[in-house]
Order: sequence, then C-alpha cells, then structure tokens
Amino acid sequence: MKYIKNIKYVILVALSAQILGSCSTDYVEVDPPYQVTSESFFKSQEDYENALIGAYDLLQATYVNVILGEIASDNTHAGGESATDVIGWQQIDRMVHTPINSNLRDVWNFNFAGVYRASYIIENKDNIEFDGKDQLLAEAYFLRAYFNFELVKWFGGIPIKPEGRFELGEELTLPRASVEDVYTYIETDLGNAVSNLSEVPSEPGRATVYSAHALLGKVHLFQNEFVPAAENLNAVINSNQYHLYGTEADEDYENLFEYSAENSAESVFEIQYTGVEGAGFGCLQCSEGNVAVGFSGVRGYAGPVFESGYGFNLPTEEVYNDFGVNDLRRDVSILNIDEWAAETGASYNIGNQDPVTGHTGYYNRKYLPRKNDNQGDTNLTQPNNYRAIRYADVLLMAAEALNRGNINDDLALDYVNLVRNRAGLIDISQSGSQLLDAIYRERRLELVGEGHRFFDLVRTGRAESAIDGFTAPKNNVFPIPLEELQFSQGNWSQNTGY
Repeated sequence: MKYIKNIKYVILVALSAQILGSCSTDYVEVDPPYQVTSESFFKSQEDYENALIGAYDLLQATYVNVILGEIASDNTHAGGESATDVIGWQQIDRMVHTPINSNLRDVWNFNFAGVYRASYIIENKDNIEFDGKDQLLAEAYFLRAYFNFELVKWFGGIPIKPEGRFELGEELTLPRASVEDVYTYIETDLGNAVSNLSEVPSEPGRATVYSAHALLGKVHLFQNEFVPAAENLNAVINSNQYHLYGTEADEDYENLFEYSAENSAESVFEIQYTGVEGAGFGCLQCSEGNVAVGFSGVRGYAGPVFESGYGFNLPTEEVYNDFGVNDLRRDVSILNIDEWAAETGASYNIGNQDPVTGHTGYYNRKYLPRKNDNQGDTNLTQPNNYRAIRYADVLLMAAEALNRGNINDDLALDYVNLVRNRAGLIDISQSGSQLLDAIYRERRLELVGEGHRFFDLVRTGRAESAIDGFTAPKNNVFPIPLEELQFSQGNWSQNTGY
C-alpha cells in the first residue's frame, strides 16, 4: 500500500508543486489559466474554507488510531484471515511491534499530515480579513490540537512548531519536544479554540466550544491535572447542550450506533464519513468511508442487517462476560455471532484461529458494516460516523477527575449512575477507591470498541497487569518509525526499549 510517507514527504510534494508550477518549456503554457501555489493561496474567504475542509478530511484517516487502540488493549484480538494477516496489527496485539511496523507509521503519517494542514491555515491567519475568520481559525487550532494529542498519546514527545508548517530540512534541526511541552502546546491551541468557537456547529461534524472544552479536559486528565480537567468537563455537562441518547421519549438506546443517531445530542465531537465515493487499498487514507468498519465486519457474512467484512478487531469473551446479562450495553456493543446466526439463519466464515490473536466468536457491533448503498469496495467505503467524543465519555472522565482529585465524590457518583441507568442498571453507592474502581469498569464497558481502552490503561498505570506481553515503561508508548529517525540523521532518538 502506498501511503503518505512522512512529514518530509508532505513538504516535498508541496515544494515540488511550486517548482513544477514555475517551470516553462515549449510544452507548458507560460501563463497557465489555473495555478495554485502556497504563495497564491489564502487570498479569499473561500480559500480558507477549502483549506479547513482539507484539515477536517484527515480526521477520516484516524480510523487506524481507533482500531489499533482496541487491538493493543485487552479488549480485542487482532483477528483477520490468519495470524499473519496485516502483520503489523498482529504484532501490536502480541506487544512485539518494532520501529519498522508500517501500521504504526500510518498513525504517525496521517496525524502529522493533519497537523500540517491545520498549521498551514494558522500560518496564513493574517493574510486577509473576512466575517467568520475567528471561528474558522478556532477550528484550525482545535484540529491541530486533536492531531497532536493523538501523536503524543502514541509516541510521547514529538517535534512541534507552533508558528506554522514544518519545512523541508527542519527534521535535522527541530528536536523532539518533551511530553510536557507538547501538552502545553496542545493546551495553548485549545485555549485559542475555546475563545472563538461557537456553541453549536455550523454544520454536522464541525467543532464547537464544547468539543474544545471536552478535549481540553481529557488532555488535563491524561496529565493527572484533575482540577482543570473537572472544570473543562463540567463546562460541557453544565451547558445543557447534551444528553445521553435514549433518555428522551423519541430515542431508542439500541440505535445509538445506527445511522439514525449520528450527530445526536450525545455527540460532542463526531467524525463524518460517507459511502458515496469509492476507495482502494492503494490509498486507504484517501477513503471518505470509515475503513475501520469494513475491517471489523464478519468474514464471509450472509444474512440480515450487516454486510460482510475482514474479521479484525474481535472482542474477547472476557469483556463480553464482564457486562452481565442485564446490561443493555452488551448487545449494543458486541455481536455474539453464534447466537445471531442461530436467531437469524445468518452464515459466516472463521478466519484467524490463533489462540492469541484469532477468532473469539464476538464482533464489534458498534462499528459493524450495515447494509447500505455505499459505492466502490464496500469494505472500504462504510458511511458509519465515528463518535470521537461522546457525552457518556465526558461524564465518566468528569467523574474520574472529581474522584481522583478529591473534589466531589457525590457529584462523581451522580455522573456514573447517569451512565449506568441508561444501560438499565441500578445505582451504586461507592466512594473513594471503590468508586474509582467502578469508574474504571464503567469506562471499559461503556466505551468498548471505540479505541480508548489502551490509553486508559496506560495513563492510570494498569496496562502491565491487564495486557499480555506489555512491559512498562517501554510499551507505554510506541516506537518512532525507523525512517523518521533516519531522515532526522540522529536529531531524534528512539523511545526507550525499541
């Protein structure tokens, strides 16, 4: 598969376009009728709006963050056709990944491409004035923070450049910033976003001031900064803009991850996908569809409701049983394929049967491919939106911050019980460390299949006891791709243990 290779490649393409655009020969018009370069762009409001669309577009490539965030955890097996199918995913499942893992390189490349696009807008923020520019720039700051947060979660310290885009050659001079400095950079960008974002999105999927507060709260939580985490998360909760889907009369909780509930009142920030444009394996990040969905589908499936897929990202029996039979979330979150086949007459194939990474009998129902009219390769163009920040997640993060910061256990308990009640469960009454254990368990059950589990385990120091093969501190982060270190010619060092 041919992907965008790295920051250097992105810069090189941009520079090459400028060079080629300035050439003139007998075979090229001296004054071409249409030409766009970095110097001629950002001359109109439409230019800025198109650039912002381009920055949002890279969010669709973060499908790889989501699926690997589950596979790396104790929630799912890699699955696939065999124990060597997408070998990088299999290695991550076993915690034997190395700096030459191409799938980790995807995480690096795709997110840095997003940083680059958002930074391009910020770099040119003073070119012209127009109505709505502050809001547009605030969205660019939010997106840059979002991509950089993904990068620091996965790789630890990264190179940063607040003033604009990375330029060719700076990989030789810009150091990897400390994790602390990266977080400060992210917080600054989110502060800029909070100052100018609107309370409601101008279009579905656009960031709001509450998207920024939620992400900022999460950033503080990852740093064990509980007071500012609680303040930002409570700003979302107290806005009265959101509620748990299924708690209003015209809503059915069972539809939370169906098309009918996309961009619902539970969605604080949602990544938009569409199935109207085809895609191919030559450029998975180019797909407008949610690639993770097709990869998570049941192999060789024939039956109602769902389309077939590649059988990756298989929930374990342990997490399925952890729900209990009375928890409404179990069957909304996980498909028991044997029970489903017996009930509906559906048929399916079993692929990977490796005991460590293979078939479990369960599938990630939240993001299984549903029958639809998507175009091209149906496994690559699924239109299922990704609920990147849900209100339930905000409630549970706020509860954790309130409890761990010794701020307000009673309010933390209220938030936990709101989530439990929506799942059909009775209130709990714990406090202190028992309440924290309950919060951790609720986070796993509520958010299973959504890519958060691995990072929750790492940031709370529980990964080594939960994930087979995990060794701290080595596996707290992933290796910097080898080719990035080679391009830096010794300027960047590898993460410890790799």
